Amino acid sequence: MAEQSAPRIALVLGASRGLGAAIAEALGAAGWQVVAVARTVGALEELDDRIRKAGGPAATLAPMDITKDEAMRTLCRSVFDRWGRADLWVHAAIHAPPLGPAGHIAVKDWERSLAVNTRAPGLLIGMIEPLLKASPAGTALFFDDPATGARLHGAYGATKAAQIALARSWQGESARLGPRVLIETPPPMPTALRARFRPGENRAKLAPCREVAARMLAAIG
Repeated sequence: MAEQSAPRIALVLGASRGLGAAIAEALGAAGWQVVAVARTVGALEELDDRIRKAGGPAATLAPMDITKDEAMRTLCRSVFDRWGRADLWVHAAIHAPPLGPAGHIAVKDWERSLAVNTRAPGLLIGMIEPLLKASPAGTALFFDDPATGARLHGAYGATKAAQIALARSWQGESARLGPRVLIETPPPMPTALRARFRPGENRAKLAPCREVAARMLAAIG
């Protein structure tokens, strides 16, 4: 009997809904072993059901908050102990604070935006980079957003822009020795994030998350 090849390992943060869920589902259906991270247990279980229904392996569900440093360190250690590597890190986790003028951003909104959108990915690079370097083709995928700098998007835009600036620095630093760092700009999609910012928008005109996920995975190769 021919020996089965080892599955590729994908760590997807923000896997419970939107583009993160669509990418996790597509990866699982393609045979990847998905480690799905999000705070919503029910949504992660539904994701796992969809992956298995499509014929993929059961996902490893990690219901946790990415701002909890020790929990994320434990997760990364568990991934290393079980598989010795991660082949892909998809960073789709994001916090969307209320829209408002820059001079009226509530302290709690600043703090949560900084914690999720900037501080967490900054620390996670150090935790996940060794896992990606242990893979022959380790890749990290971040998502830029043209809304950064838009009026009333101060807390979201500033913290998201800082995240992408950090990712671009890492991209340049790792260009020769790896891991590969990709930064993609998805088209407008009917996500909960966009609905919060544009509640009256005609969502039928937006790009379906599954179609965008397919294009993103094609870019990964």
